[in-house]
Amino acid sequence: MRTSLRKIYYGASGEGLKTGPRPKKPPDAKYLDGLTDPDPLPHWLTRDDLDYYVGEFERSGFRGPLNRYRTSEIDFAQQAEVANRRIEQPAAFIAGSLDPVLAFLPGVDLIARMREQVTDLRLVRIFDGAGHWIQQERPAEVNAALLEFLGGLA
Repeated sequence: MRTSLRKIYYGASGEGLKTGPRPKKPPDAKYLDGLTDPDPLPHWLTRDDLDYYVGEFERSGFRGPLNRYRTSEIDFAQQAEVANRRIEQPAAFIAGSLDPVLAFLPGVDLIARMREQVTDLRLVRIFDGAGHWIQQERPAEVNAALLEFLGGLA
């Protein structure tokens, strides 16, 4: 569990993503194959943090978090009637510039697409060099952006 979490957190972080493209894997490779096991840990992932995450995942397992991804086709089918509705609530979007999620759909600017669907997108903040774990990698900047967004909701 500890090794898996170290590799997963590092692999999708800004530091991990800056190391270059991931090696091509054969079709039978496992997810963790070829991922770097960082030593030392990145500055934003302390041993105490990792101990906590390990304890929680050892208690509950990976099934719940992974099921979120396993049900994506079901989600699309169940949400078909609301798929084209616009989101009208005030919203904010915060991400790292290296977050792989921003490149999930090659050739699609997901932020531009979001602006089309979210009528009151008040804040978009992309932190240069950060990866997927934005709240851990850049806590002060994320908190400042959230406070800025919340301050505008008066």
